Amino acid sequence: MDNILERMQERAELPILILGAASIDFVGRLDADPKLGTSNPARIRTSFGGTARNVSENLARLGHPAILLSAIGNDTVGRQLLEHTGQAGVDTTHVVKNQSDPTGSYLATINPQGDLHFALDDMRALSDLSPEYLAQRAELFQQAAMLFLDANVPADTLKAAVDMAIDADIPICADPTTTSLAHKIEPFIDKLFFLTPNAAEAAYYCEMEDAISGHGKAQEAAKKLVTRGVHLAIVTLAEFGLSYATSETSGHIPAIRTQIVDPTGGGDALSAAVIFALLNGIPIDEAVRLGVSAASLTLRHPGAVFPDLSLEMLYDQLII
Repeated sequence: MDNILERMQERAELPILILGAASIDFVGRLDADPKLGTSNPARIRTSFGGTARNVSENLARLGHPAILLSAIGNDTVGRQLLEHTGQAGVDTTHVVKNQSDPTGSYLATINPQGDLHFALDDMRALSDLSPEYLAQRAELFQQAAMLFLDANVPADTLKAAVDMAIDADIPICADPTTTSLAHKIEPFIDKLFFLTPNAAEAAYYCEMEDAISGHGKAQEAAKKLVTRGVHLAIVTLAEFGLSYATSETSGHIPAIRTQIVDPTGGGDALSAAVIFALLNGIPIDEAVRLGVSAASLTLRHPGAVFPDLSLEMLYDQLII
C-alpha cells in the first residue's frame, strides 16, 4: 500500500482521467409522502450531474487537474453542460457528441426527509464511449496520475480502460454507481486501488445473503473487499456514515449531523476528496474523514456539486 501511495504522490502534478457519465439532473423533493396515480407537490431543481462529471468538477474545484472522458448529445443542454464543467476548471476537450442520442439525464424523487425515493436515468449517449474512443486517447493514460471510472460505461470499454491503466502503471478507482450496474465492475475487483460501493453494492460483491445494516457488517465487507485485491475499500452507509479498510487499517466514521437538502452527489464528493487528499500525501484515515466532510457539504447544497469546495473548507468540517 505504501509503495502505491508513494508512486501516486510522485505523479501528483499530473491530471486524473475520469471516465463515465455526464448528465442533467432533475430532482424533486416531495412536500409530503407520495401518492401514486396523481401529481405530488414538490420542489424541483435541475443541475449538471453524472458520477464522472461530478467527480471531475469536485477535483477541479479542489485544485487538481481533471480530464473528463464522456459523451453528450448534440443538443443545447449538452453544450450548456460542457460550458459549465469547463468553467469549473475541468478539461472537457475529449468529451464527444453522440449524434443520435440525447445528453444523459437523471430523474429522481426525494422524500420530505431528504432520502432518495425513486430514480430513473437515461445514459444512452455513453454508447459512443467505445474501446476505439479510448485507443485514440492512449497517450492520456501515459500522462495521468490515476484513472477513475463509473459503471455507466459499456462493459467492453471498462475492460479496455482497465487494461490501458495497467499498461500505464496508474492506480484505478471505481464507483459502481448503482446496484443494477455493480456487476460491470466485478471482473476488475482485484485490479482496483480504490472502490466506493454503498451497502447494497458491497453486499453483492461480498456475496452476503443479509443486507448490510450497520457499520460492523460494513467494515466486515470492506475488509473482505481488501482480501479480494482492493487496496482501499469504503462502504458508504448514508446517514450512518461509512466504514473503510486497507491491508493496514480500518475504521468507521459517523456521518456529520446535518440536514439533507439533496442526497445527489454526496458519494461523488467523497471519492474526489479522498483521491485529492491521498495524492497530496494526507494519511488514509484523515483522507477518509475529509471525504466525509466533502459529502456533508454536498448534502446540504441543492445540487450535485458544492460550488465553493476547498481544502480549507473540508478541514473546517472535519470529524476528529
